[in-house]
Amino acid sequence: MFEARLNASNVLKKVLDAIKDLLNEATFDCSDSGIQLQAMDNSHVSLVSLSLRSDGFDKYRCDRNLSMGMNLANMAKIMKCANNDDTLTMKAQDNADTVTFMFESQNQEKVSDYEMKLMNLDQEHLGIPETDYACVVRMPAMEFARICRDLSQFGESVVISCTKEGVKFSASGDAGSANIKLAQTSTVDKEDESVIIEMQEPVTLTFACRYLNSFTKATPLCNQVQLSMSADVPLVVEYRIPDLGHIRYYLAPKIEDDEN
Repeated sequence: MFEARLNASNVLKKVLDAIKDLLNEATFDCSDSGIQLQAMDNSHVSLVSLSLRSDGFDKYRCDRNLSMGMNLANMAKIMKCANNDDTLTMKAQDNADTVTFMFESQNQEKVSDYEMKLMNLDQEHLGIPETDYACVVRMPAMEFARICRDLSQFGESVVISCTKEGVKFSASGDAGSANIKLAQTSTVDKEDESVIIEMQEPVTLTFACRYLNSFTKATPLCNQVQLSMSADVPLVVEYRIPDLGHIRYYLAPKIEDDEN
């Protein structure tokens, strides 16, 4: 038997909003330590990795490991039926081919349950090597979303370059070019608003805008985003889900043709 309960269903709504643009379907791997999801996006360019710890749920039970393949569009339809402050319970029998979502209103006068068919999906678990990144930038998530949105009007690629002076985002195209520089914040009064750069060596990499814009769908989950970069390895964009886990997006840098 698998059962996971969250007192606020809007957390799962936000998690789903953060991944459903990139993935049509995905397998939720449930074990006694929590729920993991790992999948390449539809065009096999980026990787999404989601981790929800069992101790972050208000109630969690998983008697044996369970892999639930879900169509995320259908799951989103079900989640739309919940009010944000409803309690959400997900349930599945050990070898069931369906999963049940139950929503209870706060006064418990309204209880609704939705059953969804599970899918058998081919799974490819990709070992993500632990890397010491040359640059790690932590910045306000809203700011990062805004930068990605603004720069995508000027070009299809964003160049992110990180030096000890700060981090610079640039894009150029037919219309012209744009550069946005962020210096490390000197005062850390409000941690949520600070820009913190930990740098071993300078890095400059180019990434496709449209994927970065998809990643920023996770912005409502937390105040800060962390970007980890090293030359020739995928960028990691990480959003922490307070008290519950994290979403990490991996995106390989574009190889510049004109260098050859």
